Amino acid sequence: MPQPLPPALPADYPRIKVVRSFEELVAYRFGPTVNALCWPRQLAGDFDEIAACFAGEDDVTSLDEESVAGLRPRLGAAGLLAADTLAADLQLMRGQNLQPSLECVPRYQRDDAAQIVPTDVYSYHADRAPIVADTYLCSYNQAASELVRNEEATRHVDIPATRAALLQEFEREGMGGSFEEYLAENCYDLHYAAAAGATPISFGFGNLWRIAIEYPNCPVPPCIHRAPATVEGRLPRLLLIS
Repeated sequence: MPQPLPPALPADYPRIKVVRSFEELVAYRFGPTVNALCWPRQLAGDFDEIAACFAGEDDVTSLDEESVAGLRPRLGAAGLLAADTLAADLQLMRGQNLQPSLECVPRYQRDDAAQIVPTDVYSYHADRAPIVADTYLCSYNQAASELVRNEEATRHVDIPATRAALLQEFEREGMGGSFEEYLAENCYDLHYAAAAGATPISFGFGNLWRIAIEYPNCPVPPCIHRAPATVEGRLPRLLLIS
């Protein structure tokens, strides 16, 4: 099971920093080792009540302030508190010129189990952009995203047997360009294998995270994370991402 974020991070968590406000979360500059920031929050309201409005849906539903407001007649007092929080979080992030997306997620698409390197979000991965950027995440209910320490993970493309299998696939497909370009275009170079005995760290519920991603000249390694496994019969999870 993922290890919950402790109230005070011990010395062996050098890549995670706890901040005290949204302003500090946004303003902090990653480095020299920190590549994940957490603003711990205890949120009021019943977020499952909102998720229940989408029970049975097969696809991810994107919500905004208007669609959340449209749910209000169906919610009780605790659900209304949760709706207020979701709307406030969207406004808070837009106020910093961020582009948040509020999603109700029953499940994500999984790659074929026979694929050499799965590249779905259930696999440990890093995000990437061509310009300076970060990822913001908040899990509100059901199951939370989790990270693994960089020191406890290895890129799949750096594992000799996996790299050899990908090279064979590349040569068999006879595609143009270099092998490295092929790895990047298919995002194989962004996915990681956790070491035996690695301890995942849960993002927890209500906490707003900002994590480093891969971009040219990024001062720190990207934060390696994944979506939680889907459990049949559970309500969809509510996730804020930017």
